[in-house]
Amino acid sequence: RWLFNQAVCTLYAFCGVLFGLCSLTSLTVLSTVCCLKVCYPAYGRCWDVLSDLYLMPLPVHIIIFLIRLFWESYGPEPYGTACCITWKASSREATLYILALFIFCYLLPCLLILVSYSLILWTVRVSQRAVRQH
Repeated sequence: RWLFNQAVCTLYAFCGVLFGLCSLTSLTVLSTVCCLKVCYPAYGRCWDVLSDLYLMPLPVHIIIFLIRLFWESYGPEPYGTACCITWKASSREATLYILALFIFCYLLPCLLILVSYSLILWTVRVSQRAVRQH
């Protein structure tokens, strides 16, 4: 069971979601930078701008955290040993939050990663063909 009070549970869940978002954002930024460096070398110096994207989840998640705190939507997981977002949405707002979290914080970054590595693979194959022709 969860050994601490609701405030610690909320903070624990907040940190878990934030660090998860930062991790996926890091992978997204790295794939985008790799894509720029391999596919568009002239734009490969965009690291300074893209590195700021790593910090993007923090203010967004703090705002969402404060809104979600009002709704008390962080709680123990089904086994009760840790805390997380309450995935069983009981209100329309909670359902919209979970849907937005899925689309903007999971689906779009994964799609961007997939597109970035697909472009890298395509560029490498085109370069390989050009080398073979010479």
